[in-house]
Amino acid sequence: MNDGVKTIGVLTSGGDAPGMNAAVRAVVRTAIAYGCQVKGIQKGYSGLLEEEIIDLYAGSVSDIINRGGTFLYTARCEEFRTEEGQRKGAEICRKHGIDSVVVIGGDGSFQGARKLAAHGINTIGVPGTIDLDIACTDYTIGFDTAVNTAMEAIDKVRDTSTSHERCSIIEVMGRNAGYIALWCGIANGAEDILLPELYNYDEEALIDHIIANRRRGKKHHIIINAEGVGHSTSMAKRIEAATGIETRATILGHLQRGGSPTAKDRVMASVMGAYAVDALMGGKSNRVVAYKDGKYVDYDIEEALAMQKELDPFQYSVAKILAR
Repeated sequence: MNDGVKTIGVLTSGGDAPGMNAAVRAVVRTAIAYGCQVKGIQKGYSGLLEEEIIDLYAGSVSDIINRGGTFLYTARCEEFRTEEGQRKGAEICRKHGIDSVVVIGGDGSFQGARKLAAHGINTIGVPGTIDLDIACTDYTIGFDTAVNTAMEAIDKVRDTSTSHERCSIIEVMGRNAGYIALWCGIANGAEDILLPELYNYDEEALIDHIIANRRRGKKHHIIINAEGVGHSTSMAKRIEAATGIETRATILGHLQRGGSPTAKDRVMASVMGAYAVDALMGGKSNRVVAYKDGKYVDYDIEEALAMQKELDPFQYSVAKILAR
């Protein structure tokens, strides 16, 4: 046990993700079990610089495990990207007696955690992002809920698409990562999946596939389009003009960020939050909690940020085969 850890701050940063509240709850109650005080830093690094810091107790996190979003709120912060802002953040931590911080967020949030560590504040990152795009971990908090939310919405679009014998393009989140699109493509039985990592922008091939399926008697054609490919509305117009098949675009947007987290997200977030506190009490700093090969582990932040993540080619090949 690290006797030097007395007060742990916790913040959520970047895009919100279902399960963040479960992670905060776990941090608070695990820290209290170790005899530490806990401070909630509201609105991420922006709130840190504005000193929007509150005391948290076991009762402060009652009845939040089932809530989506983050009760600590989140915000972007350009000032914290500067050396001056980072130094100021560390000084504010010390002013409030915060010697350690658990940062729940994505790669950008971990960059901030790394800077706090460089200025003498113990930091542990917990991966919270619906995009599943953090390379060091097989799972990120919020992904399961986001996929299930999108899957249910796509099922509903499929029903009306079949009724009207339409082609439907459904755009899901994932600016630089196609994991939500890939999983929904498999789960919803989509005919085509457009991923930022793999799509070659050969729209003629896409159109040929739609026409071939219609000739085989298919009454609908579902295209899952990742946000990183985008342009769903204009794509729908071009497909309708080329095929004569009524085509509609549906952009799910921030619907995927909200909602009560699934059991998987609640459990994963709870274990990761507790692990983060255990790591701090064990004398660790400048680390990222991860779930790798079925185990909870941690990586040096520098190592974690340097890793590159790729889509599973086998999963993609399965999606292509099953879409026939």
